[in-house]
This record gives sequence, structure tokens and C-alpha cells, in this order.
Amino acid sequence: MRTYILISCVAMVCLAGNVRADEPPGSAGTYHRDLDPDGQFDGADDVGAVRTAGVLRFDADRQRYTLSGSGTNMWAAEDEFFFVWRKMSGDFIVSADAAFEGEGVDPHRKMGWIIRRDLDTSSPYVDVALHGDGLTSLQFRRSAGAETEQFESTVNAPDVLQLERDGDRFVMSVAKKGEALTSTELSGVELPDEVYVGLFICAHNPDVVETGTFSNVRITVPAPDGFRPYQDYYASRLEIMDVETGHRRVVHTTPDSMQAPNWTRDGKALIFNRNGRLYRFDLARGAAEEIDTNFAIRNNNDHALSFDGSMLAISHHSEAHGGDSIVYTVPVGGGKPELVTPQGPSYFHGWSPDGRWLTYTGGRDGAWDIYKTRSDGSGSEIRLTEHEALDDGSEFAPDGETIFFNSSRSGRMELWRMRADGTGEQQLTDDEYNNWFPHPSPDGKRIVYLAYGPDVAADDHPWYRHVYLVLRDLSTGDSRVIANLYGGQGTINVPSWSPDGRYIAFVSN
Repeated sequence: MRTYILISCVAMVCLAGNVRADEPPGSAGTYHRDLDPDGQFDGADDVGAVRTAGVLRFDADRQRYTLSGSGTNMWAAEDEFFFVWRKMSGDFIVSADAAFEGEGVDPHRKMGWIIRRDLDTSSPYVDVALHGDGLTSLQFRRSAGAETEQFESTVNAPDVLQLERDGDRFVMSVAKKGEALTSTELSGVELPDEVYVGLFICAHNPDVVETGTFSNVRITVPAPDGFRPYQDYYASRLEIMDVETGHRRVVHTTPDSMQAPNWTRDGKALIFNRNGRLYRFDLARGAAEEIDTNFAIRNNNDHALSFDGSMLAISHHSEAHGGDSIVYTVPVGGGKPELVTPQGPSYFHGWSPDGRWLTYTGGRDGAWDIYKTRSDGSGSEIRLTEHEALDDGSEFAPDGETIFFNSSRSGRMELWRMRADGTGEQQLTDDEYNNWFPHPSPDGKRIVYLAYGPDVAADDHPWYRHVYLVLRDLSTGDSRVIANLYGGQGTINVPSWSPDGRYIAFVSN
């Protein structure tokens, strides 16, 4: 276990760049310690001859980093700033919500993400810098000692800062809370394969210490070119998000593919699938235990609990059905699954509130439509949609009278709703994104869904892409982005609201 210094009543880590934590600012000495329980960074240093040593505080409960630092400027041929860093090679994406504390002294105080060749004051670099007056820019120095250049963003005072390295291309993406990212690209800056990457703050005044906070800090290594979907899998984060504040907390990680969390009705656990099996993650203990599903050990990410929380419907690739996905039900605590759909492929998506019906996407005679059938497997399936385009992602509203779904019939994947008998179809979204998997909140007033960019085919929901989670008010039709993340397939395929409607759970990669 790593050792940390506690500096307040919440669990925090204190790290002073180039100075002992028990020595006054500006004194000589060294201090080296692992930075945080999340293990996202390797070190912290003041770059250049700053007058006051920088300090890092880590709030473990909120998973939030607070940086306090001095420094004359980050401009011209030399830089002075406080830097919390890790070494990385290859391509990566770094993202965080960022905000200054207090009014500040200089309007050009800066904070953000930076990629540097080394810790020398004149090192070549690329950064995304949020200024105290709201100016945001992609700053860069092409070679050691060269003059700093910048591209200014059209977004003033963004809340989200993202910086991506893709080969020799660098991309700054920023957004205000609730909005999509706006990007600016740069090429022609030569940095080595291994670089220093991390968070920074600069007071823009040698006699002043400024403070900024970074939350929802995510460091991502994207899937390599040529990865094989459904064969190659990469690390996953299980996250919980406060829908109103946007605060996200990583509660569990795996080195392979974890997918599609459901929230149990008592609010104490999440159920997800991993490598074909289902697991129950206890939120209090922070531990996952496999759910015994007997022969059904090739489950995909289409599963959910009944409204009373007693049963799970699952989609298992059955050898007895030629490997097709077949819908079964099983007690939430585990047991032998009971067959519901003898015909496949059938991908489960929703329970009716009274527990009598299941909805699912069925592939029949080359067409993909939405069906419903009795949850006990009796009776014949009922076809609810009939279109050449893909209809998918069906889910009952809490009142049982409406079914939400997504369809590519308009040319893009958009959200729709219909009555529980399949009549009264109504399109809900019509924008430039491809929108998937509408999940109504427990009070039925909102839906949360997954949005892909226009570069993705309308009928595809691939792995490992830049995606958004979007919240839509059903009474007003207003939509806002609540999360920007790297994910896609398996992120939020199934119902994932907490019982009180305050949180959602999802997977990022």
C-alpha cells in the first residue's frame, strides 16, 4: 500500500514540487512520493525558477486534483509553472473538467494539460491552456528555446479541457458544460515518442500563487489501428455519475472488457457483464462477485433487471441455437435460466413495469425489428416495428404505456417512442449525431442516451470511440451533454439509472 500525507479532514495527498512538505515555501530540499491512489501520475515538479514551490492536493472522495502554483509565464522561449506529470508513449487522450479558484490576480493565469519533451524550462511542448480571463488556446513551442505560438479557441471560458496525441497530430477539444466539444488541430511539432504529460498551473506573476481544480480526470490510451471488434478488448472503467452536477467517480476497473451496468433496485450494487459472464459489484465493499447463470456463460451486454428487482433477463449466445443470441430469464441471485425466445438472434432490452412482457431486437428474415413476448416464454412473439432500417434499444417507460427505442429509418440513428402496442410512433431527436439506447429516468421525465458523431455509420455502435452521454427533458425537448468519454459499445446499452434518479452508471474505456 502506498503512503500519503493527510492535510485536512478529507483524504488528500500533498506534494510540493522540489520541496519537502514540512518545509516553508521556497526552501531547498526534495520530496518524492507516489501521488494519488488512482495512480494516474508519477511526479510533480516546478519547471523554471519559480519563487514559491507548487503544491498538489488530492481529494480521494471526489477524485479531484487541486494545484497551487506560481511562475512568471509560459510564453516566449521559457516557461515557469507547476507541473503534475506522468511519462507516456504513443497515442493518448487526456481530459478533465477545470476551474480556477477565486478571482485571481492576473487575467492571464493559466491552467490545463501539457505535453512536453522534458522538464527543461525551454522544452518544446503542446498544451491546452485556460486563461483567467476565459481565453483558451492551443499553445506550442516547436523546438527548444523557440518562441511560443498559439491557436485560440472560439470557445471562451470552457469547463472541459481535452488534449489528444494521434501520431504527429495534436488536437485541443474544449466545451462549456452541457455542450459538445469544439476542436482545433495542430501538426508539425516534433516531440519524442516518450513525453511528459500532465496537469499544470501558472500564476503569470512570480509573486503570486494561483489555484485551480481538475475533476473527472481521465487518461486514455485509445485502441490501436487494426484492432478486431469483438475479438480484441481493452481496459474498462466502471463509473458512477451525478446527473445534475456532472461529477463522475470511477468505482472499479478491469484490464479487459467490462460492459453495460444495471443498478439494483436497492441501490447497493451494479450488475455488469465481463467475458460472457455476469457479475454483481457491491458498492459498499468495492468488490465484484460472479452471478451463477448455470449454462449461460456466453452472455452479451443486453441484460436488465425486472422493475421489482427479482429477475434478470439475459441474452446468451446458445450453442443449441447455432450460437445466436437467445433471451432467457434467471433469478437475480443466480440459478438456471429459463428460455423465453426460442428463435434467434434475439437481443433483450426491456421489461414491462408489471413484469409480464419483455421487449427485444430480433433478426428475422434479414430485417431487425422490435418485438415483445411474455416474460414466462408462453405465447408467440409480437412484432412492434416493421421497417427495412434497424430498430433497436427498446425500453418501457415507468408507466408501462410507452416504449422508447432508436431507429435508423431517417438516415441517421435517432430516438423514437411508441405506444406499448407498437402504434403511435414519434421521432424525438433530429440532429447530426447518431443516437442510441434511450433510458428513461425512474420518474419518467428524462431520458439519457449515447451519441456517436456523424463519422459512424447510422446502424453501427462500435467500440472505442469518442462518444457523448446526453440528457433529454421529455417535457421541453431540451438536451444537454452530461459526459464526454471514450467508449461506445457496452458503455450504456441497458437501463442504468439509480433508483432515486440521481445517478447513472456506465463504462468508459
